[in-house]
Amino acid sequence: MDSMQKNLKVLMFPWLGHGHISPYYELAKKLSHRNFSVYLCSTPVNLKSIEKKVGFEDSLIQLIELHLPNLPDLPPCYHTTNGLPSHLMPTLKKAFDMSKNSFFDILTKYKPDLLVYDFLQPWAPEAAFKLDIPAVQFITSSTTQTALLFHTYKKPDVEFPYPQICYRDYETANVAEMKKSVDDHKRDRSNLVIDCIEKSSKIVLIKGFKEIDEKYIKYLTTLCGKKIVPVGPLVQEPSNNVEVENSETITWLEKKEKASTVFVSFGSEYFLSNEDFEAIAEGLLLSNVNFIWVVRFPPGEKISLEDKLQQIGYYDRVEDRGMVVEGWVPQAKILGHPNTGGFVSHCGWNSVIESMKFGVPIIAIPMHIDQPINARLVEEVGAGIEVLRSHDLKLHPKDVASVIQRVVKDEFVREKVTELSYRIKMKKDEEIDQVVKELKKLCVKMKLVVEVEPGYMMHLFKFIGAPNWWFTKIGKRLLNLSS
Repeated sequence: MDSMQKNLKVLMFPWLGHGHISPYYELAKKLSHRNFSVYLCSTPVNLKSIEKKVGFEDSLIQLIELHLPNLPDLPPCYHTTNGLPSHLMPTLKKAFDMSKNSFFDILTKYKPDLLVYDFLQPWAPEAAFKLDIPAVQFITSSTTQTALLFHTYKKPDVEFPYPQICYRDYETANVAEMKKSVDDHKRDRSNLVIDCIEKSSKIVLIKGFKEIDEKYIKYLTTLCGKKIVPVGPLVQEPSNNVEVENSETITWLEKKEKASTVFVSFGSEYFLSNEDFEAIAEGLLLSNVNFIWVVRFPPGEKISLEDKLQQIGYYDRVEDRGMVVEGWVPQAKILGHPNTGGFVSHCGWNSVIESMKFGVPIIAIPMHIDQPINARLVEEVGAGIEVLRSHDLKLHPKDVASVIQRVVKDEFVREKVTELSYRIKMKKDEEIDQVVKELKKLCVKMKLVVEVEPGYMMHLFKFIGAPNWWFTKIGKRLLNLSS
């Protein structure tokens, strides 16, 4: 068929968070370099964060705007999780769900060969199926966390087969939240993560690679009945932009010794409590290790960073050993710098993968959601050490300082993460090549099944006098059976 030789058109539809649109964009770049035409769909404010990159880097990626309905207290600048006041998150999710008709119109207009969707929108694959478009989920969180969730759903009375992956005694809130979400799903299918996986066509894409989570990939495949296909690290390469090269943080870092500095960041959407802020600040001072700490405060709250640091005597004690920056820093450039010797991280999955790719060991201080499980995996593969909390959930400065010192000085940890980094770089795009094969296979099968074109099967149906709709209907049944 001539249509099989054309570039496949993929519409990618991430959740409205920067931690989601970034890996979706990185996957879009990989696919566009392999003759896929990619539509990346999100709200205008979300697309603004990548539009300059798309213009310079790839003409086969087209940005498609999804406009959410107007709701009170949710102007267009809040149609993203980045900088969204926490009390407006339910409103954003409501507006997102209310956009399903607009999304259906986008699918109808662009007629992609495939939809790649995220974890909170089961209505997206439903819309695609109405138009005979196969839909594949791309999960940006870890396979390990997803496997634990699905295990709790499928085998609630059985211990998870990998005991090192667990919640600690003081993380009872995480356990209760997971069990509640699973129970709710069994009652009314309200767990969107599980629902989205179950709606994916044959395969599920997930951010990761076999070197760190192969057994969890296999176990999740067994649990959900879908083939779990890792896409690799999908880490943005450090920018060679002159402004980045000459930024204050990079200039400061250049003056330090090799592997002598830790980078401290807790992501763009999580904000430290006052207690955690003070414990981490005191721990950094006690460690006697150089550090760059990027600090963010909740939008709309009038907090003075200078006042907070002054209260703990920071300026009297730090001298030239530390730099605290409020807002944005070139994270990839810092992690890729030879003078960076550790990453104090909340263990969001993007940060974990980025750290491993650049060969930087992790000082893990997980906070919530999937971060504790990611931290357990970091320790399991030897890529870092976790700072434990006391049973009342408090961080202690001496523990923070101790783990920082161990990670920066521990040769075993450094060697392990360096080995991981080497293996990731040597593989290049091995995972992406497999992803491309799987997506093409799925699209070709759907075309063969759904498109009523001249072919052996169609000729046979005409020979026996069957109507055209037989071909489509029976073909769909065969496709469902094969999945």
